Amino acid sequence: MGEGELLELLRQFRQGSLSEPEMMEIISRLPYHDLGCAKLDTHRGLRCGIEEVVFCPGKSDEHLEAICKALLKSGGLGLFTRVSAHQRDIIERCMPDAAFFDEASIAVANRKELKPSGAVTVVTGGTSDIGVAEETAVTAEILGNRVERIYDVGAAGIHRLFPYMDILRASNAVVVVAGMEGALVTVVAGLVPAPVIAVPTSVGYGANLGGLTTMLSMLNCCVPGVSVVNIDNGFGAGVSAHLINSKVSPESE
Repeated sequence: MGEGELLELLRQFRQGSLSEPEMMEIISRLPYHDLGCAKLDTHRGLRCGIEEVVFCPGKSDEHLEAICKALLKSGGLGLFTRVSAHQRDIIERCMPDAAFFDEASIAVANRKELKPSGAVTVVTGGTSDIGVAEETAVTAEILGNRVERIYDVGAAGIHRLFPYMDILRASNAVVVVAGMEGALVTVVAGLVPAPVIAVPTSVGYGANLGGLTTMLSMLNCCVPGVSVVNIDNGFGAGVSAHLINSKVSPESE
């Protein structure tokens, strides 16, 4: 539940369309909703500005189904990350109105219609990084940000980046998603005035060590103002970009 939903509940209670027992039931579940297998943090939207997100890997079918049903009943945003094909079937069965973003491996239900605000740009080094980049971009869009995508402009052909300088320099936050040696983040960060969030990916040959080499390279970026998230953590980068953009953009909630 976010601030807008709470204000709407208070309005309904004041007008008499929501009874006192109904209001008390809702309030009793504001801290969290104990499902036995999981404790949904239904207060997170009020506390942090972003509702709890469901990380799907490792969840049993029964637990995922229970979470889906609870989110459907609560009406809160149901954002699921790293959704497998099998888990997609479960979510679709429990939440028929859910939308799926296959390239990002994301599902979303109870999505709020938000006017896109600000400017977040997601850049990739190569096409192999697009899956992680889409996780970033879709997350930011669901949270209400206007997102620009600039894909396959890695340092091996840096001239491909230059036609997009106007977009990059107008951004409130830039996310650079790259594998290999991760050099693209240093190039981009040296050209823009916005905070840059670097996402190392596990794309690369043997000495890339599953993204560890990329992450260490990005952590050693010589340009100030660069933050680095975990390997392949497109979701975390999308949330960080949203939080930055929501503070900068006057249109954001």
